[in-house]
Amino acid sequence: MSEYKVNKTYEQINKKIAAGEAVVVTAEEIIDIAKKHGVVEAAKQVDVVTTGTFAPMCSSGAFINIGQFKPLVRTTKTWFNNVPAYSGLAAVDCYLGATQTCDDDPLNKYHPGEFNYGGGHVIQDLVAGKEVHLRAESYGTDCYPNKKIEKMVRLKDLPNAMLCNPRNAYQNYNCAINRSNKIKYTYMGTLKSKMGNANYSTAGELSPLFNDPYLKTIGLGTRIFLGGAQGYVTWTGTQHKKDVERGLNGVPVTPAGTLSVMGDLKEMSPEWLVGQSIRGYGVSLSIGLGIPIPILNEEMLKFTAVSDDEIFTQVVDYGYDYPQAISKSYGQVSYAELKSGSIMLKGQKIPTVPLSSMVKARKIAEILKTQIQRSKFFLGHPQHLFC
Repeated sequence: MSEYKVNKTYEQINKKIAAGEAVVVTAEEIIDIAKKHGVVEAAKQVDVVTTGTFAPMCSSGAFINIGQFKPLVRTTKTWFNNVPAYSGLAAVDCYLGATQTCDDDPLNKYHPGEFNYGGGHVIQDLVAGKEVHLRAESYGTDCYPNKKIEKMVRLKDLPNAMLCNPRNAYQNYNCAINRSNKIKYTYMGTLKSKMGNANYSTAGELSPLFNDPYLKTIGLGTRIFLGGAQGYVTWTGTQHKKDVERGLNGVPVTPAGTLSVMGDLKEMSPEWLVGQSIRGYGVSLSIGLGIPIPILNEEMLKFTAVSDDEIFTQVVDYGYDYPQAISKSYGQVSYAELKSGSIMLKGQKIPTVPLSSMVKARKIAEILKTQIQRSKFFLGHPQHLFC
């Protein structure tokens, strides 16, 4: 006998989606519904809760097949707009990393470097339909005699291009401050001296993995919104941690779960894949990602009803502690506090700066909601769970 009062299956929910009868709400909307009706009654009413996040996700990139040439070539070095792609794969396959810088970038020679263009920008240019300069080299073999190719290409000219991101959708992340006397330039943005600002990068109650803290519905084969198209979860992401400190609601209070994801780059949009230049640090790629959470029972409803004042993260010093691998928290703050515009720390009021976009996170959740309501997006039944 089931331990839950409400029991649904993926198949049942997908049938309702196909018939246009599924009740779908966003992760923000479900909070008030749960308060008004209670989790059991809300779980009976609601079938899917949609989530969304849009933020820099450094561990991202694209597998690209550049197509063959006459005579044939086996590339050993490849560049897109002078940004190197890893070519140690086969024939004309390569992997373009989002954080790869241009060969002629001065980097931090003149600190802080500007990092105006890199792999993330190339990916955005490709999905925007722009021409990109392709250059490749080879040492030549009997079966692949060509040693050099060079041409202008667009995404439509490339036989295959897959966005393949080893680590996206971090379940929680640090709030960064700088306790030193000098400005610090980090992947968490520019941090003013003497705790002049506090930067964070999570969408809070809208963020996908906060709405399924134990990943009970997210696994291999889960269908997601990725870069403006439908993509899939392919495994846990690098740095994935599940055995972490959690609140009573199950939500981690430190960095925890991550996802490896994949999708067809040719179906994606430059609105949801945006190259980033992070001063003094490097380049990256901001990615739009959303996951529909099936309400299989009242437990899942309770998870999705989590609000910003129930989600906490740690304040970490990036001025000295972080670069020296010192693990220390200077306080625990809620996302309600972070989103208010300031936090109090050691008696000091510190302005907060989001690196993630709540506007775009809401838009992703709404897009997913509309697509499901219109029977254009179905739940992907995970073939293997990570919980």
